[in-house]
Amino acid sequence: MPAATDVVLRLKGITAAVVTQSVQAPRLAGQTVPTLTITRLAPAGSRVKKGDLLVEFDRQDQLRDAIDKQAQAVDLNQQVLQAQAKEDAARAKDETEMVQAENAVKKARLEMNKVELLSRIDAEKAQEDLDEAVATLAQLKQTFELKRKAALASIRILEIQRDRMRETMLHAQANAALMQIHSPINGIVVFNSIWKTGRPGLVQEGDQVRPGVPFMQVVDPTRMEVPVQVNQQDLQALRVGQKAHVRLDAYSDLSFDGVLESLDPMGQTGDFSDKLRTYTAMFSIQGSDPRLMPDLSAALDMENISAGGDPSQ
Repeated sequence: MPAATDVVLRLKGITAAVVTQSVQAPRLAGQTVPTLTITRLAPAGSRVKKGDLLVEFDRQDQLRDAIDKQAQAVDLNQQVLQAQAKEDAARAKDETEMVQAENAVKKARLEMNKVELLSRIDAEKAQEDLDEAVATLAQLKQTFELKRKAALASIRILEIQRDRMRETMLHAQANAALMQIHSPINGIVVFNSIWKTGRPGLVQEGDQVRPGVPFMQVVDPTRMEVPVQVNQQDLQALRVGQKAHVRLDAYSDLSFDGVLESLDPMGQTGDFSDKLRTYTAMFSIQGSDPRLMPDLSAALDMENISAGGDPSQ
């Protein structure tokens, strides 16, 4: 068996951030908006802290809608209060009339106790007064409950309208808040290429973006990695934990140490043969630099790779 010799294995890949947060144009609740207009935008490559403003869309329509719905909710609430006050006054009036009717019944019954001392005509008159007082009291009691149910139903309808308007107002306020997007993490602003007027491009202030389109991301530059594609033959010489020298094609004077963190155990078949497979190897980059950004072409050199013989030696 020929002796193994140490060689350098060179792999190519594109830098990527381990931690990244995608930013997309908001979807508005209860509204169908074809596009949103950008009014403020953080510059590409700028460093931001958690909570910093990344992008603001034109939210005049949402603010106007929120103010209108708030005014309508306040008006409906006033109607509820007025209806409740009116019902309280009507209830007090009806209760007073019922007390008066009860007193009239008591008075009529007292008169009936003296019926033996009254003439026939006065006795009949006293009986008629008692019957009338009893009937009036019964009618007041019956209509009292009907009036309360009708008033409560009317007030409840106004309360439902008020609550629905409040919900609509809250939706409008939430939509207005969605028009401002703040950074969820500390990192660097990176723009995604999107379709603009029929061709790809990066967003800028004044552009219109469709809701749900991811047009930006915030990446953590302190934790970067390089995924590379490895063929079957080179895969046999790789082991998790091996070291590598990482160089960026864009900056010849910039280099980092790298560590092989993981290997794809399954791999993917090639375009021309099912028997040939490629595997994804993930290398972490040790250290950081302001120039180290995602989507940079990188070369990884791995030394002391055994060529020939047992790859495990």
